[in-house]
Amino acid sequence: MGKTIVLAFGGNAITKAGQKGTFPEQLANIKETCAHLVGLIKEGHRVVLTHGNGPQVGNLLIKNELSKSVVPAMPLDVCVSNTQGSLGYALQQELTNALVKEGIHVPVVTVVTRVEVDKDDPAFQNPTKPVGPFYTEEEAKKLREEKGYAMVEDSGRGWRRVVPSPFPLKILEKDAIRALIEAGAVVIAAGGGGIPVSQNDLGEYSGVEAVIDKDLAGQQLARDVGADTFVLLTGVSRVAINFGKPSQKELDVITAREGRQYQKEGHFPPGSMGPKMEAALLFVEKGGQKSIIAALEEIGPALKGETGTTIIPE
Repeated sequence: MGKTIVLAFGGNAITKAGQKGTFPEQLANIKETCAHLVGLIKEGHRVVLTHGNGPQVGNLLIKNELSKSVVPAMPLDVCVSNTQGSLGYALQQELTNALVKEGIHVPVVTVVTRVEVDKDDPAFQNPTKPVGPFYTEEEAKKLREEKGYAMVEDSGRGWRRVVPSPFPLKILEKDAIRALIEAGAVVIAAGGGGIPVSQNDLGEYSGVEAVIDKDLAGQQLARDVGADTFVLLTGVSRVAINFGKPSQKELDVITAREGRQYQKEGHFPPGSMGPKMEAALLFVEKGGQKSIIAALEEIGPALKGETGTTIIPE
């Protein structure tokens, strides 16, 4: 029997830097991504995919802004659900095509996935995640007054809306996802970090204006479906400490305790490797067998321990 593997990759693997984000561009990038996944399925592993949606949901928010006088703007949770559908469709199609070429006939299924967050999460009092288009200072002031948006100046490029990024608590569709895995399907789930929802005192769920970190949602997904291995795909072969310094050292296999120590020493900045390492550590600390951070094109060798950074329990 193969292992159950959850693989997480970013929205920038779907819309690359410098691209406009057209659907043909996205399909071409996804086709390239899927070519690296066929081998895992061929070897008998049960594969679950989760993906980012930063560039794609940003484009939807720009569409909201440009067309607001003609059609009603959709809230952020709906925009996340829209990207789960469109990117899931593209992944289903290209991965199915790649599998059929290899004579592999397994269903590939996208699950529109809600992720529960605590309505009292401190993140709601401290929005930090920039989303959507850039505005002038005057426009930002107007949005703050009329819609109550939190707005910040972004690196001299203009003003942007910032939204909360609460911690994921539970994948609400986990039982359905597990059933699909057990039935032999390749499952695409929790795209864009999942649709953030919170529960009221009556047990009813409603969407919230927030964005969940895709890597944190990925580790929750991996735990909720009982994955053996959680793989975070990135643009480098291995995680490094003292990055960019003469003393730079690439990490091969480390324990969760070693990872936490490196984290305390400031080796994993929030804007780069920080979120991935945090998610990798959480998965292992909460019962997972191992996490791997590796380059997409090296996924096969990374699972065999030939490349990538592997994090294991004590």
